Order: sequence, then structure tokens, then C-alpha cells
Amino acid sequence: MRANCSNSSACPANSSEEELPVGLQVPGNLELIFSVMSAVMMGLLMFSLGCSVELQKLWSHIRRPWGIAVGLLCQFGLMPLTAYLLATSFSLKPLQAIAVLIMGCCPGGNISNIFTFWVDGDMDLSISMTACSTVAALGMMPLCLYLYTLSWNLEETLTLPYQNIGISLVCLTIPVAFGVYVNYRFPKQSKIILKIGATLGAVILLVVAVAGVVLAKESWNPDITLLTISFIFPLIGHVMGFLLAFLTHQSWQRCRTISLETGAQNIQMCFTMLQLSFSAKQLVQMLSFPLSYGLFQMLSGILIIVAYKMYKRILKNKHRKRNPGCAEGGHKRKSTSPKETSAFLEMNEVALPLGPSEPMDRHMTLEPTGHISSSA
Repeated sequence: MRANCSNSSACPANSSEEELPVGLQVPGNLELIFSVMSAVMMGLLMFSLGCSVELQKLWSHIRRPWGIAVGLLCQFGLMPLTAYLLATSFSLKPLQAIAVLIMGCCPGGNISNIFTFWVDGDMDLSISMTACSTVAALGMMPLCLYLYTLSWNLEETLTLPYQNIGISLVCLTIPVAFGVYVNYRFPKQSKIILKIGATLGAVILLVVAVAGVVLAKESWNPDITLLTISFIFPLIGHVMGFLLAFLTHQSWQRCRTISLETGAQNIQMCFTMLQLSFSAKQLVQMLSFPLSYGLFQMLSGILIIVAYKMYKRILKNKHRKRNPGCAEGGHKRKSTSPKETSAFLEMNEVALPLGPSEPMDRHMTLEPTGHISSSA
């Protein structure tokens, strides 16, 4: 199925399209490598990350879904709007503009769950947001695409990957359910599985990213405009997600989580939709964008993790200088649990006004903080 823009002035870059090189074809095993590797990776990864989910916290997010609502607003409100503004501002060619818009309308990707773990974010909220955005994509993706392409006068409709959405949802919920069960029955072993899984998941993501780039080297289109958009798009998502979470009075932990969830898109779903909707000749102009977006999405996440680790180290050094006695105790017990790390960071960061979803969470967070200050 093909989707072309008419000569309306509302469609970005109504200039004549360049003639595509006939000999350049999309690699046949590109879809295979991304579908098989991502399915295996997603299953093992989500099982290990599911070991960090607690039933009580997960249920609290479902009962009072304020954090999830903010995340969905970022995912299907800010990201599609940003994609539309970028496509029109940079005057992209019609096919390239559609690729950017499809990426902005996709739900959140599982890579955000790994990033959230490494920045001590709210894993319960992160996994809940990923699952809810995948379910919401069944209705929000066609709605957003319809609204933002009205002025572009598409001659034919785009093909939505409903099967891919269903597979993504199954690969997310079933492994997480097993991980939650393991965490409930074997809490000590689940911590080990979580650390190993998060580390291996990061390595696997890098391997898949490099393999995808190498296998799709013939699909790369050295377009500076597309590379620029793919670089700034995830960064805009991270910043806007953090600001919206901050303005809705979410905790710092949830601000980090929503920020990472907003900027991380489901790359495979974008690939599938492009392959279902366009011919191989048209894909030559389009596939380079999701490839470069996925690459810069990973790089921006790594930079955020590095910046956070440096920030946390600076806070710990300041805490040791103010409390020299605590440094000696820190040498005896170097390992800290995620709850202790979260409590330490919340103690040293400026408190935000409580949102409607966080009184219980903030109360639980401040309890260990008071214990630390009383024992100092």
C-alpha cells in the first residue's frame, strides 16, 4: 500500500522527489533480525526487570494512575505534535515526513525500562507506562496519524501493525508476570536476576543496534536533515517529558522515569508499519530515519545515565564530607538497595509539592531519611 502527498501547500516539501536508485534494495533479513532478536531480548529482559516489580506498588499505580496518565499525555500528545512540527519546520520530503510522524505516534519502547533501572527510576511506573502505551496505541496511533495527516491530503490510508502491537504486548506482560511471581516467592534470588538481566539487556541492546546498522547499511540515506531530526527528536522528548512531570508535581524519581519513557519509542513497530505501508523503492528514503533515531535514542539514554551517575556520586561525596562518621560505615557495607538509594537521593534533592498520586510513596521514602538523620 502506498501513501503519497498531493500538491497541497500544507504538505511539507512539495518539491519534486529525487529519483530513487533502482539497484538499492532493502535487506531481506532486516525484518528477521529485528523480530527474532528483539523477541528473545524482550522476553528475557522483561522477565529480569519484572523481578523489580512489587504487587502493592503496581496496584497503587493502577488504582491511582496519575503518573501513567502524565506518561500517556507525553507519549500521544507531545511526541506526535513534536514530530509534526519537526517535519514541517525542516520542510522534509513527503515520504520522510510520514516516517518522522509515524515514529512520533509509536508507543514507548522497552529500552526505556533498562534506562529507568540504571537511573534508579520507578520501575513499577516504567513497566506500567510501557504496557499502557502499547495498549493505547491500538486506538491512539490511528487517531494521531489521522489528525496530523489531514492537512497533508494522503491519497491512501496507512497500514497499522495491529499484529505487531499484540505481539509486543504479549512479550511484555507474560515475562513481567513471571518476574513478579519470582520476586514474590524468591525475593533474594530476584535481586540477582535483576542485576544480571539489566546488565545483559544493555549489552544485547548494543549488539542488536550495531547488527541492525550493519545489516541495513544499504538502507542508510546520508541526509543531514534526517540525521539532525533523529538526534534532537529523542532529546526533545526527554526534556518535555521531564518538564510535564515536574509541572504536574511528580516526584524526582517519577520525573526521571516519565522523561525516559517519553523519549524512547518502539523502533520495531515503526519499522513494521513502514514495511506494511510502502514499497521497497519508497522505503529507501524512509528506513534511514528509524535506524538513526534508534541509534541516537540509545546514545542519549547512555548520556543521561552517565550524567545521573556523576550527579549521584557528587551527592554522596557531599554527604560524606558533612558526615565523616557515615563514610566509615559505608566502607563496611558498600552495597545499597534501590530503596536506600532512592531515599538517599530524595533526602538530598529539593522536595517537590506532592501530586495526587504520591502521598504514600513520599511517606515511605521519607521514613528511611528520618532514620538516617536521627542516627547521624
